[in-house]
Amino acid sequence: MSELHWLTAAEATRQFAARKLSPVELLNALLSRIERLDPKLHAFIRLDADAAMHAARVAETEIAAGRVRGPLHGVPVGIKDIIDVAGLPTTCHSKILVENVATADAVVVAKLRQAGAIILGKLATHEFAIGGPSFDLPFPPARNPWNPDHHPGGSSSGSGAGVCAGLFPLALGSDTGGSVRNPASACGIVGLKPTYGLVSRRGVFPLSFTLDHVGPLTRTVADNALLLDAIAGHDPADPGSAASSARHFGRMLDRGVRDLRVGFVRHFHETDKPAHPEVTAAVEDAARVLQAEGAEVRTITLPSLNEFAAVNRVILCSEAWSIHAPWLRSRPGDYGQLSRQRLMPGAFMNAGDYVGAQRRRLQMIAAVEEAFRDFDVLICASSMDPPSRIEDAAETARTYPRQARTPFNVTGHPALAMMAGLSSDGLPLSVQFVGRYFDDATVLRVAAAYERGTEWHKKRPPVA
Repeated sequence: MSELHWLTAAEATRQFAARKLSPVELLNALLSRIERLDPKLHAFIRLDADAAMHAARVAETEIAAGRVRGPLHGVPVGIKDIIDVAGLPTTCHSKILVENVATADAVVVAKLRQAGAIILGKLATHEFAIGGPSFDLPFPPARNPWNPDHHPGGSSSGSGAGVCAGLFPLALGSDTGGSVRNPASACGIVGLKPTYGLVSRRGVFPLSFTLDHVGPLTRTVADNALLLDAIAGHDPADPGSAASSARHFGRMLDRGVRDLRVGFVRHFHETDKPAHPEVTAAVEDAARVLQAEGAEVRTITLPSLNEFAAVNRVILCSEAWSIHAPWLRSRPGDYGQLSRQRLMPGAFMNAGDYVGAQRRRLQMIAAVEEAFRDFDVLICASSMDPPSRIEDAAETARTYPRQARTPFNVTGHPALAMMAGLSSDGLPLSVQFVGRYFDDATVLRVAAAYERGTEWHKKRPPVA
């Protein structure tokens, strides 16, 4: 019973079906662990324990009666607090929205309920998904389970910390410049930014309409595919939603990578933003693992990271300013310092800047699409450094932009980050896999092959 918190969603549902475990037993184990660990990790903004227990009892009764609502029946899920859950505040970790109670579920939350999942509560984020780990907000920042003195990545910080620490097996985050993949990298779990438009964003507080994605964070690749299956699908009321037939994202997890063509974007970590030596070694080793598993790995060149970052920054700041301008003018003091600093440049972007960035974005999309004529998937770094100490603002500011995630927000291709090693200080290192539009299943296939070929997914943080 003491190890129930490490069950994956897939394992839990199998044990439910075999009547070896009940949703109430699993939830009780998780609530006990949350009570013990969350006071030092701060993954939760709001734990909705009573509603979760009611849902677990209902799920248990349904299982006993032979009724299962979906593939996540009875499995607890944490929700980043920019995503609406009916009856709970969506605060975006900000004083601005601290009283903002959602009147309806976001589409992704409604889909989770349809799949039988239990909504456990709302999770810490950087303020409005942009601010960074801050101490001048209504709630404390989440911390890294591998070492609580370090940050857990962001902006989906509570999602990453909670999954990593065994507080829940599944979580939803959002990703505008890497905010699902950064916590996955910093916490040593699996985070997928799906293809743009594959998952509805309706009911999710926006940061950048062009760049926003919602994605799953899990401890295993199989769980990631399971969670993506539950939340993917066309939403005609989301202007960015795509009418795609992509589904059954776990269908190729056992196929391996033999004969797949892998493009290795080495210049991201070698010359564009030279990585910490331990990151370089981990990414190079990940490429060797795929090669040993039968993939053909060849070096490829894309536009530079610095240019991708500039395009991302102009689009993000311009669109974020259009959202936040009224509050920044009327309530600037109610923002944390970091988010205010990161939002304000949008006031100085002009139409020419924005249109120029959007035009260059189309050229970058074409460049990546051209790469996929010769390759089935790309491999590259995610973070260029291990996570910094959470109270070292200067080091956090230096290392946060040193990453290779924003290119795939600019282009919209599916991208997954996962653990690829541990630093000499015992902090996670990571690798990133990128695929063709709506071929998220192949990205997950490659990640699963890498997972099987290594032992990193079996490592656990040294939390009590």
